[in-house]
Amino acid sequence: MLYGKYIYVATAVIVLAEIVLGRHKGIYTRSSWFVLVGCVTGNQLLRPISALLIATAAALLLPRWKGALSGMNPWLAFLAVLTVAEFCFYWVHRWAHETRRNKIDWLWKLHRTHHAGKFMNVFVTLRINWFWQFVVPTTWVLGFATYLGLELAAAQTILAIYGWNLITHANFRWDDPIRRMPKIGRIFRALEHILVSPGIHHSHHGYGKDGWTHGNYAVTFSWLDWMFGTLHIPEGRPWRYGLPGPNPHWAEEVAWPLWRAREKTRDGHDTESEQSTALPA
Repeated sequence: MLYGKYIYVATAVIVLAEIVLGRHKGIYTRSSWFVLVGCVTGNQLLRPISALLIATAAALLLPRWKGALSGMNPWLAFLAVLTVAEFCFYWVHRWAHETRRNKIDWLWKLHRTHHAGKFMNVFVTLRINWFWQFVVPTTWVLGFATYLGLELAAAQTILAIYGWNLITHANFRWDDPIRRMPKIGRIFRALEHILVSPGIHHSHHGYGKDGWTHGNYAVTFSWLDWMFGTLHIPEGRPWRYGLPGPNPHWAEEVAWPLWRAREKTRDGHDTESEQSTALPA
């Protein structure tokens, strides 16, 4: 419970700073507000269900392992849980993007909501489809870690990942001037091969110059992108944030596949639209 308070306070502080400095001014449409409120409300309601599902799966798959790792060194446990969570997330996140143009693109459609916002700030961390939490590996790794007796390590991993998400999604690009410094910039670029900077993640949410939606998949450990050839260190902000073209209907962003916008093809048949423009925002 205490860790949850830290997360709420940190989020509120950064959002307030962004608002005071005008980083939220004039960027929202009615549809984007519906997406934000719908995502936050629905995910809060569904979170106990996903937790119960993961706990049940752990008990069925590992019936004799409950609390088995409770004696593990706390620092080693934290590093192990964080690394496993990050490694698994990297690959599922990567597959979500790489299936975007495939016929089997359900993983991308669940993740698309997070990328559809045409702006970048802390609120983007809350733009999550209701059902993403059921497939994202981070929640499964943390759930299984808790079942195995690593409750503290799981809580610390939540703080680390969410805290880093706040840093990399916030509309404060303190890393740009550092990266351009002749001497310090080289050191900073070297560190960006290990840890994700705001610039690295902002480029993942953009397109055009310095946009890189087909890479920079890690949350905290950019060495995963470096290792697997998907790292892009930008020079500045991407040309545009979000996805090219119109966004899906707000209800589809929030609750796909429960809500699927349809459009008419030339032969008169209904088909699910990739851009989902059939319904008004």
